[in-house]
Amino acid sequence: MFCQAHAAEYNRKWDYFEGLDKAEKEARAKAEQSENAGYAEAQHYGWSGSGDGSRSADEMRALEILELEADADFAAVKKAFRAKAKEVHPDVKPGDEDAAAEFQKYSLAYEVLKSAEDRREWKG
Repeated sequence: MFCQAHAAEYNRKWDYFEGLDKAEKEARAKAEQSENAGYAEAQHYGWSGSGDGSRSADEMRALEILELEADADFAAVKKAFRAKAKEVHPDVKPGDEDAAAEFQKYSLAYEVLKSAEDRREWKG
């Protein structure tokens, strides 16, 4: 697994179109843009029930990390994050690397869901 600096270096050098000639690159880029255009439109949906397509895969993983159902509202997200973070916070368990990793995992899950909520409020 890469550290952040090495991952950034790897990503800077990554060429998705490597091995394709100019015409193939243009055709692939055009196809990717047209195929992905529909996904951006789905972001306007608010918090809804599970299976309605309103949540991204990242949001669903974040809900799973916080052990919440797919239809959980943001108040439940905040409550679950606070409870879980309190158990493994570095101030509560100083020097415990496993607890620190869990805290980071919960924090990232919360940030994913908070960003999604902010986008929904902004668009709403």
